[in-house]
Amino acid sequence: MDVALSWDRKDSVARSADEVRPDLEQVFRDSYRRVVAVAARVLGSRDEAEDVAQEVFLTFGRSGVPAGEALPWLSVAAAHTALNHIRTGKRRAGREEAAHPRDATVPDVAEAVVAREERRRVRAALSRLPRKQAVALVLRHSGLSYTEVAAALDVSPGSVGTIVRRAESALRKELNRHAPSE
Repeated sequence: MDVALSWDRKDSVARSADEVRPDLEQVFRDSYRRVVAVAARVLGSRDEAEDVAQEVFLTFGRSGVPAGEALPWLSVAAAHTALNHIRTGKRRAGREEAAHPRDATVPDVAEAVVAREERRRVRAALSRLPRKQAVALVLRHSGLSYTEVAAALDVSPGSVGTIVRRAESALRKELNRHAPSE
């Protein structure tokens, strides 16, 4: 997993692939919903978000990150991993389609297509933002407080608003730059 996380890695203790940290189950119970929500915000797919969460918890399970710092770490890792999935094109749309076949009755196909295209454009634009801005934007819009985002990104809480505003501005510019011509 290619994540640049913000705490001091000196405290991290690498574990072997067979070694499971004793607090993993409790951290999983406490954090799973949040991790899936962060990844789903980026990916727009609960199935893909669950895959990302699995990957994130596997990485966490091998880490020495203190349990008290787990939620910010997991949130950032979920955002990074989800962005990596978009950037590398390793999306698992086929699996989602196979697992959840579309309903036979779609209320308005045109609206569904437009909404899907708009979500795709936003995700693509998000993936082109600087990593810190994209992660801050995702975390903030996933419901994390300024304090939680600050802890996750290792920045001061006072700077989170600025980072998020710059990210929103950059996202708007990206969307306008790649706006479909009508």
